[in-house]
Amino acid sequence: MLDSHAEHAADIRVEDVRFAAGDAELAGQLYHPAGPAKAAVVLNGATGVPQGYYRHFARWLAAERQMACLTFDYRDFGASARVHPRRSQATMDDWALADQPAARTEMQRHYAGVPLLVIGHSLGAMLMPLQDGLSDVARMIVVAGGLVHHHDHPWPYRALALAFWFGHVPPLVRALGYLPGRAVGFGADLPGGVYWQWRRWCTTPGSYLPETGLGLPKPRWAETGIPVDLFAMADDDVVPPPAVWRLGDAYGGVPQRRIVLDPKEAGVRKIGHLGAFARANAPLWPRLVPQL
Repeated sequence: MLDSHAEHAADIRVEDVRFAAGDAELAGQLYHPAGPAKAAVVLNGATGVPQGYYRHFARWLAAERQMACLTFDYRDFGASARVHPRRSQATMDDWALADQPAARTEMQRHYAGVPLLVIGHSLGAMLMPLQDGLSDVARMIVVAGGLVHHHDHPWPYRALALAFWFGHVPPLVRALGYLPGRAVGFGADLPGGVYWQWRRWCTTPGSYLPETGLGLPKPRWAETGIPVDLFAMADDDVVPPPAVWRLGDAYGGVPQRRIVLDPKEAGVRKIGHLGAFARANAPLWPRLVPQL
């Protein structure tokens, strides 16, 4: 699929961009289609996943859907990192409530006048119900994003999650001042503030919802009427389908599609939590993004 229109993919232009998010500066890449864009897509990434992971999907959007796509790294992470994570004051709600809206503003600066879609992978969708500045968003696409509690995880993955939240990892974060992701098998180092907030939400029934109206804004997505597509993966041990539907409830009574992607039915070997955007799983991509 990725090679079927190689002549179009060759005409895609990839532009490095930098843009402000409050007092931070974020690094992104903007994938321009060869012809006039039918839509603009902002891709909010998952926790600890650098923007480069999404490059094949972003190229596919530009080549096959004629949609511009902006990928970016959150503050103090990936290409946006300016300090060691030990020195970072970033939190998970900074990433969601400041950085994600800033990416939409940047995309609208480049592509005003075409439908704006937001694709949220995991964290990229999790706090979207709390955001404002959504008037130009035409559709929200949730991929493996949910309000997950550690009791939601099936065994044996639950044992890993319990160790991550209650075992040897919290003392390490407390001692070092950041999450040494590479050392504990997570894959990426993260600021301590991100880890502690993430831990609190994943070990609290209702995730962040008990904090809304207090430290976090109240969900107001229902007032927008913006439709939401939610995609859960049948083999996702990290955010199983019930947790995805729980997030769907937080979006409120807007038009919703709730779809479970099963690797066997899709003809792929495995999807899991991260695999929907893997190049090997490109057969899934037309299901994620509608034709315009």
